[in-house]
Amino acid sequence: MSDVTDLRISVIGAGMGGLACALAFAKKGFKKIDVYETASNLGFVGAGIQLAPNLARVLDRWGCWAKIQAEATTVTSSSIREGSTNKELALVQMGDVSELYGYPHCVGHRASLAGSLFEGCQNEPAITFHFSTALESLNAFGPDKVSFTVRPRGGETYEVETDILLAADGIKSSVRTALLRSINSSAEVEDTGQAAYRIMLSRSQMAHDPEMLELLDSDCALRWIGEKRHIVAYPISNKSIYNLSTCQPDTNFAAAPSVTYTTRGDKSAMLKVYGDFCPLVLRMLDLVPEGEVCEWRLRSHKPLERWTLGAVTLIGDACHPTLPHLGQGATMAIEDAAVVAECVSAVPVVDGKIERDALSRALQVYELLRKDRTYSLVEMAAFSGRTLHLGEGQAKEERDRQFAEARKKGNAVPDKWASPDVQKMIYSHDCVTEAQEKFAELFSGLATERTNGVAK
Repeated sequence: MSDVTDLRISVIGAGMGGLACALAFAKKGFKKIDVYETASNLGFVGAGIQLAPNLARVLDRWGCWAKIQAEATTVTSSSIREGSTNKELALVQMGDVSELYGYPHCVGHRASLAGSLFEGCQNEPAITFHFSTALESLNAFGPDKVSFTVRPRGGETYEVETDILLAADGIKSSVRTALLRSINSSAEVEDTGQAAYRIMLSRSQMAHDPEMLELLDSDCALRWIGEKRHIVAYPISNKSIYNLSTCQPDTNFAAAPSVTYTTRGDKSAMLKVYGDFCPLVLRMLDLVPEGEVCEWRLRSHKPLERWTLGAVTLIGDACHPTLPHLGQGATMAIEDAAVVAECVSAVPVVDGKIERDALSRALQVYELLRKDRTYSLVEMAAFSGRTLHLGEGQAKEERDRQFAEARKKGNAVPDKWASPDVQKMIYSHDCVTEAQEKFAELFSGLATERTNGVAK
C-alpha cells in the first residue's frame, strides 16, 4: 500500500467521538471508513452541551460549525449564585471571548452537535455505518493485522480485518478492557459518588413566570451552588428551551451498584435534594412532569497506563471520562478524533510503501499529544466540583471571599469553568495545529520496541 488514504479505518461506536473520527478521516481523504454501532439508529437525545471556542475551531474546519451556531446561545456572562438565597457570588463577563479566541463560547443542544456531525458523515461516500452491530471480540491488535468479530442483531457473527481500529465505545469500552488485559494492566471504572438530573423546560412551561422568562431570554449561564450539590442552567435551541443540569450525591445507584448508568428518578426525591435552594430553582424543578425525571450516574476511572496497542487506540470517554464541571467532555473526544486523523494522515511512505510499525507509532504520537492535556482537564473538572460543593466552614468562607474579589477585579474565580485564566488555557488551544507542528519530532523520537510481533 503506497497511499496512506487507502488504509482501512474502523471505528467502534457512533457517539460524539465515533462520528468525529469518521468525519475527521473522511476530511483527510481516507477512502474506506466503517463505523460499527450497537444501537439500531442514533436517536439523538440528551440535554444541553457546552460549545467552547476550542470545539468550534475543529468543527469549523469540517464545515459543521455554522449550522450549530445558528441555533445556539452565545454566552456573554456567567453568574455564580448561592443556591439557598439566589445571591450572586460572582459575575464573569464573557463578551470578549470571540475577540480573544476567534470563536464565541456557545451553549446548545446535544442533538444539534451530534446531528451536524452525522449529517457531515452522511455527505461523505467513504463512510459506511453498520448499525445494530455489536463488537463481540478483539482478536488481533496488529500492527501487522487488526481483526475483530462483530455480531449483527439477529444475524451471524463475522470477522473484520482492518488497518486501524479506533475505539470510541465510551466509558464502558470493551476495547479498553481487552487492550489493558493484553498488557497486564487495568483501570476499573469507579463511582464518583455523584449523579445528575438533566432537565429541559420549554418556553411554554415557563411562560407564566416573568422571572423564569428573564433567564430564558438572557445570554447568561448560571450556577447555583450549595453543599455537595449544584445546578448549571442556560437557554438553548434559539432560546426555546431552558436547560438545567444538576450534580448531587449518588444515593439511588449507590444502594445497588450495577452496570446501569441511568434510572427513572422520583420527582419528590429530586425536590427534596434541592429543598433548601431558592424559590426560583424549586419552581423550575417543580415544572418537570411526574414520570419524566431521569437521573444519570457520573462515573470515571483512573488514568490508563496506555491508550494504544499495535494499530488500536482509544478515543474520548474510552480513555478519559470526565465529570461535567468544565463542559469539555464531548469537546475532548472530538479533539481526539481530529488529532488522530492528523497523525495517521502524516504517516510517511517509505520506498513506495507504508511500514506497519509506522501506523503504531503514529497512534502513539496521538496519545502523546492528548494524554497529559486531557488528564489535566479531567482533574481540573473534579477539583472544580469539590470547590463548588463546599459546606459551611473556613474553606467555603475563603472560596466566597475569592468570588467576591474576582467580582471586583475580574480575576480568576474558584469556579474553573468561568475563570478567565482557565478559559485562556482551554479556549486558545488548537489541537490540529499542535499535531501538525509536533508530529514529525514526536514520530521520529519514538523507538518502536517489538515483543511477539506486537508494537509496544
